[in-house]
Amino acid sequence: MFSNYLIGLREGLEASLVVCILIAYLVKTGNKDKLGPLWLGVGLAAALSLAFGAGLEFGTQELTFTAQEAIGGTLSIVAVGLVTWMVFWMKRTARHLKAELQGKLDAALAMGTGALVATAFLAVGREGLETSLFVWRSVHAAGDGAGPLIGVLLGIGSSIALGWLFYRGALKINLSKFFTWTGGMLVVVAAGVLAYGVHDLQEADFLPGLTNKAFDISSTIPPDSWYGTLLKGTFNFQPDPTVLQVVVWTLYLVPVLALFLAPSQAKRSKPEPKPESAAPASASEPSGS
Repeated sequence: MFSNYLIGLREGLEASLVVCILIAYLVKTGNKDKLGPLWLGVGLAAALSLAFGAGLEFGTQELTFTAQEAIGGTLSIVAVGLVTWMVFWMKRTARHLKAELQGKLDAALAMGTGALVATAFLAVGREGLETSLFVWRSVHAAGDGAGPLIGVLLGIGSSIALGWLFYRGALKINLSKFFTWTGGMLVVVAAGVLAYGVHDLQEADFLPGLTNKAFDISSTIPPDSWYGTLLKGTFNFQPDPTVLQVVVWTLYLVPVLALFLAPSQAKRSKPEPKPESAAPASASEPSGS
């Protein structure tokens, strides 16, 4: 449940900050009358994300077991690729996100209402689609039941509340450290989703080695025990993984986590300036960069 809460919190907070930046810029530049088209774009992006998630969930239920496992395993790999790209992208561009979004908004305002709707839709829609895909695979990896889904919803709800507090200037947080720590934890979660996807492909006979177990500690950590459920829900832990799962998990987690946590070249060449807090100076200009 924790891993899914983390996904909802991290992904939802990115979308919340994007919306806050767009709203604050419109208010600051005297374009309050354009908030309607902005919210329309945000609403359409949210609807598309929900429809995409529903399509993934219900569109595969009538398929054969082999087809379900093949599609699920393939989408797990795609989801891990997207979330890996996302955490590295946010690490590179977080400081310049505000200026980038404001530049796009200026261009959209000059072009008209339709461009403004499209700008908001694209800014939020990308986050939403990535979140839907990764959440779908992570929820399935964590097992059946309402716990994983509740974790995601709580995370999204928390991100919305945090976004509102940022906008109102009621909360300060070091966004650089926040995205670094949550990004690192997401890499760990992604490694578990990747291993789960490999297992799906093995069950679909797309990959070999389904019966070649690396170890089996099911008697020590029963999957249905409270601590086994906790480990699975938090780290996608499996007590009897195959050799291929362990190899893929290790080859992904070790280098990706090391690269993500390594200081950038700019930070190594000069002292890092004091990071800005996420709280805005006023309600009209939140700091999202």
